[in-house]
Amino acid sequence: MGMGTSTFVIRWVNFLTMLLAIAVICFGVWMSTHHDTCRKSLTLPVMGLGAFILLISLIGFLGALKNISILLWIYLAFLGLILVGILVFTVLAFIITNSGSGHAVRGLRYEEYHLQDYSSWFRKQLNNSRNWEHLRSCLVKSEDCDELPKKYKNLKQYKAAILTPIEAGCCRPPSECGYPAINASFYDLSFHPVSANIDCKLYKNSRAVKCYNCDSCKAGAAQYMKKEWRVVAIFALVLFVVLATVYFVGCCARRNAARNHFSKVR
Repeated sequence: MGMGTSTFVIRWVNFLTMLLAIAVICFGVWMSTHHDTCRKSLTLPVMGLGAFILLISLIGFLGALKNISILLWIYLAFLGLILVGILVFTVLAFIITNSGSGHAVRGLRYEEYHLQDYSSWFRKQLNNSRNWEHLRSCLVKSEDCDELPKKYKNLKQYKAAILTPIEAGCCRPPSECGYPAINASFYDLSFHPVSANIDCKLYKNSRAVKCYNCDSCKAGAAQYMKKEWRVVAIFALVLFVVLATVYFVGCCARRNAARNHFSKVR
């Protein structure tokens, strides 16, 4: 890489990483506006990653601008750690989100979800009593189930609705239970359930109970988490490719800075 190219690198490589950092932070902000407090587990880590990239890019920018080799070493070392971390996270994210999907139910336009279909990591997190109690209390306070009677005024509208995974899993009993729906928030529990699924006994019409203790509710939460992790994993993959290119160019800039310093010493 010649001196002209090196000058270009000094002026622009870290400016690019700063723009990337801002893009990562903006992505985290976007996630926070599209998910409620119950289901935005990756928002803060994404914003933290963006802030960290912004910090080290400032170090790299100063090192490149002043032609300080030691600062470029620090910049590249931290950027290398970020690349390794992003790569590990991306691989794991694709592995744990590879399993789990909805099941079509005859007569319904939406799908139902089964917890056993999802990865062992998701099941472990959701079956942890402390984790689920926090998420459960958050779901109770949310308006997912409360909004159903407002959105669907009668039983016909409710049966034709396309429910979200949380609405399908937490706000109603599984279809296999066979409870007749009276409206969007009330089921006739006087009928004996036709399934041995424990969720059938756990469901109550009470606003504070519903099916929040059911595996079907945990499966709905798992589906939301899967989608969130998959979006972040795709974003992380793109970020890795771009940062790897920046890292390579940054290595060239550091090598030129070291060469320039050596020439001046001689």
